[in-house]
Amino acid sequence: MKEILGKKIGMTRLFSETGEAIPVTVIEAGPCPVLAKMPQGKRGKTAYQVGFGATRAKLVNKPRAGHFAKAKVEPTKNLRSILFDESELEIGSAVKVDVFKEGEKVDVTGVSRGLGFQGVMKRHNFAGANTTHGQSDRWRAPGSVGSSSYPSRVFKGMRMAGKMGKDTRTVLNLKIVKIIGEQNLMLVDGPIPGHRGALVKVRLSNRKK
Repeated sequence: MKEILGKKIGMTRLFSETGEAIPVTVIEAGPCPVLAKMPQGKRGKTAYQVGFGATRAKLVNKPRAGHFAKAKVEPTKNLRSILFDESELEIGSAVKVDVFKEGEKVDVTGVSRGLGFQGVMKRHNFAGANTTHGQSDRWRAPGSVGSSSYPSRVFKGMRMAGKMGKDTRTVLNLKIVKIIGEQNLMLVDGPIPGHRGALVKVRLSNRKK
């Protein structure tokens, strides 16, 4: 198990030796300074508190500034915990993108884009009603949501209009196409959750297929 924090830069494409176009997402992965060693994590894996994203010192409150000073690292915008079970990380060191290798499979976790309040056709892929037979304002409506006499209520979990997006999502088994160590960039095959500039966590996948 190995993990790293990163920032979604955007999407582009690479061309293979055979001329095939490969859509890739560019992730600025690390460097992530190690601030503290956490208590023993799940299944014997060691957890570490790391930071990501440089920030100005005056934007950090005094307790957190003391935390950074104790670890002898520069202040960062984000603090998260990551799991490592392959090697011991020293306090003050940094986890860099070169801990991963090209060709490895990774799982990327992020917060999906918030789309606001949406109707059932966009949110749940409803087909909509017919535009004939006197319909005037029912084309994109959800239709009936329950009976009146029984059960005289709407069941929980009914697919209706509501907030869409801004949920934590993980895309599994993405292949690392290229790593640019000098610029801390990782290029993975396919899309990942979040808008440009969103914080993501990249971990080595344990799925073989």
